[in-house]
Amino acid sequence: MESYDVIVIGAGHAGIEAALASSRMGSTTLMLTLRQDSIGRMSCNPAIGGVGKAQLVREVDALGGQMGRAADCCGIQFRMLNASKGAAVQSLRAQVDMDLYARYMQEVVRQQDNLFVLEAEAKGFEARGGSLQAVVTDKGSFGCRAAVLCPGTFLDGKVHVGLQSFSAGRINEPAAQALAGNLALLGFRLLRFKTGTCPRLRRQSIDFSRLLVQEGDIRPRAFSFSTERLNTNQVPCHITHTNSQTHTIIRENLDRSPLYTGVIKSTGVRYCPSIEDKVVKFPDKERHQVFLEPQGHNTDEIYPNGLSTSLPEDVQLRFIRSIDGLEAAEVARFGYGIEHTVIDATQLDPTLEAKGVRNLFCAGQINGTTGYEEAAAQGLVAGVNASLRAKEKKLFVLDRSSSYTGVLIDDLTTKGTNEPYRMFTSRVEYRLILRQDNADLRLSRIGYELGLLGEAQYRRAAGKQEQLREAMRFLKDTRVKPGPKVNERLRQRHTAALRRGTTLEGLLKRPQVRFSDLRFFNEGIDVAAELEEQLELEIKYSGFIDRQRAEVERFRNLEKIRLPSEMDFRLVRGLSKEIQEKLERFRPVNLGQASRISGVTPAAVSLLMVYLKKYNAEQKT
Repeated sequence: MESYDVIVIGAGHAGIEAALASSRMGSTTLMLTLRQDSIGRMSCNPAIGGVGKAQLVREVDALGGQMGRAADCCGIQFRMLNASKGAAVQSLRAQVDMDLYARYMQEVVRQQDNLFVLEAEAKGFEARGGSLQAVVTDKGSFGCRAAVLCPGTFLDGKVHVGLQSFSAGRINEPAAQALAGNLALLGFRLLRFKTGTCPRLRRQSIDFSRLLVQEGDIRPRAFSFSTERLNTNQVPCHITHTNSQTHTIIRENLDRSPLYTGVIKSTGVRYCPSIEDKVVKFPDKERHQVFLEPQGHNTDEIYPNGLSTSLPEDVQLRFIRSIDGLEAAEVARFGYGIEHTVIDATQLDPTLEAKGVRNLFCAGQINGTTGYEEAAAQGLVAGVNASLRAKEKKLFVLDRSSSYTGVLIDDLTTKGTNEPYRMFTSRVEYRLILRQDNADLRLSRIGYELGLLGEAQYRRAAGKQEQLREAMRFLKDTRVKPGPKVNERLRQRHTAALRRGTTLEGLLKRPQVRFSDLRFFNEGIDVAAELEEQLELEIKYSGFIDRQRAEVERFRNLEKIRLPSEMDFRLVRGLSKEIQEKLERFRPVNLGQASRISGVTPAAVSLLMVYLKKYNAEQKT
């Protein structure tokens, strides 16, 4: 039997990051895909990033992943979302040339050492003694030391257009049907989720003259910390809205909707609902925004973000043409809904390894998430751990205090999800210190030590860290005395004049003073332009940041208290039967994870701590 260190099943955003991470760490890696020309395909909208998602992309980049570099290379518009709000919620978003993105990723995969690609369908797994031994495909079995399962929506996928439905993993691509049954035999609890996509419109058939234009940023920023300059001609997006006529057409045809006739029984995406859901669930809203996104430089297709639907084609055409600017719209491809199988992610460790089948890791939509960025972040972590498992080394965990990726994985493996999970800044307790701008400072050392991040990129991050320290010391130590020129400048900035001397740091803490103002007070400031904003954020929010860092220390103390894998929670006196059952089911790996399981109270955590002291003492005797 032909054998590899790691086998990655799937070639979407999760599969790509998993395969690249594994092979870059020196593990011989086989990527299985139904079609090589579908590697890196963007199934839904033509964009990377967004609120909560940009942080994931930056973290993937800081660890040595590929998505950020691909977005920079293939982006056609870059915008900073929430730019007028606090730094903790600011998030970069890029419109991306979809065809170019797929070709870029395919070339990266082709050129990667230790990575081999095979067109084959995974049918199941061979396991022995609770450990994975091989992957069974329609082209034979392949041995492996570890495998990463990233099937996206292909796992027993079923497409719906109106009341018609058929098996598919994506439109015009076959589903992976046998694999779901094999996972059930291996003991996985399986769920069915639903997602969908929008119709695609012909650019030439849209009247843009009546629509609101949305341009990219004048000074666009990159996702990747290694991108020195963005070389792209930015293209505009446009905004239109549905109206009462649109809503009437939809309501009159709900009897032909698979969502409202019971044909689709799966749970859909709460935060990205279909237009049918919006009309039904928000009857008081007179209109809903439609964001017209170009799919690339060399295509005439437009993605009308906000019109996800599984209504019949004739109904889609009618409601599309009722929208301002789309009266003569031609549809290049109609929207559809898709049901697919996912696992209950509480059956995974924080490493994304299956608790019941060692050596098998899962990443992406199979874990109940939605979104390219969530998939990529999971894929990288799963690929790293599959490589470490193949080398018989200690596995890698990102916790909630270190990254958005850690929050994502902890939420999935500790709480699970009963609907497609999407990352938001609101899910992150320490978001003020886990900003998108400092992902390299937080994670580059880890990426370098894993062997994913190159020497030059790591040195750049380390150098940036030292420059920030030196600049902070300078601002703390350099004083400014009151005087006519100084106080006049402060009055111009609508802030109080100085009565006594203060430091540059003290001045910068004032809301009205920007970093660029400090050079007026001291010409000796020598700070790289790219660091100015970061310094300003660290100083203006220093009180909040210090409090969050103290909270992180308390959090990490609980994370350090390990729970024995063989621990019988039914023996812990004082725990309610409900909490005992939850702990037995989820099998938390440490006290911190136990504390985040729904229903586990602070009192229960205290009882666990008391029991652990007694348990550990008995083990030593």
